Amino acid sequence: MASNCDGGRMAGGWTRAWLVGTTLAVVGGAALPCPALEIDPAAVRGQLVLPAEPADAVAPTAAKGKLTTTPQPVVIAGRIGARGMEPFLENKASFWLMEIPADDHAKKPGHDNDNCPFCKRRQANTPMTAVQFLGADGKVIPIDARKLFGVTKGADVVVRGQGVFDPKLPIPVIQVTADGIFVRPAAK
Repeated sequence: MASNCDGGRMAGGWTRAWLVGTTLAVVGGAALPCPALEIDPAAVRGQLVLPAEPADAVAPTAAKGKLTTTPQPVVIAGRIGARGMEPFLENKASFWLMEIPADDHAKKPGHDNDNCPFCKRRQANTPMTAVQFLGADGKVIPIDARKLFGVTKGADVVVRGQGVFDPKLPIPVIQVTADGIFVRPAAK
C-alpha cells in the first residue's frame, strides 16, 4: 500500500500539502489522510515559543521589500487572518498572517479585519504571509497551530525564521519557515 505522506517536497522547502491544504494517501482510488506522528506538543511548544518579543520585527509590507527568492532571516509581526478564508490548516503547524492595521479602530477588542470595509480596502495590496513550522524531519509539524500555540484568528503574533518573496507570483505572498513565535497579549 503506497502513501504520499512524504508531503511532496517543492522548491523553497514548501510542500504540495501546504499549497493544497492537506496531505493525502491514495489507495484504490480512495483518499485517506496520512497518519499523524507521535509528537509531544508540550516539548514542541517549548522549543518554538519565544520568551520575549524580538525587537527587530517588521510588518509584512516592509519584509516584502527586503526579501528575495533566496531564503534569508526575517522577523515579521502580523495578525492571523486570510482575507475571508480560514487562516489555519487543520492538524498543521501553519497559518496565514496579514498586516496589523496601524489605526486605533482596528485595536478594539473583537475587531474583524475580514469584515471591516476600511481594513479590506487598505489591505488589498498588502502581502499575505504564509507561515509554517517544520519538524526535525523537514515536514510541517502535524499539530494544529491553534492547539500548539493557543492562537486564534485575529491574534497578533511575531514569527522568526527564514523568509522568501517571489515578485513573479500573481498574489503577493511571503513564505516563512519559522523557528520561533511570540504571541502578543490580546488588547483590552
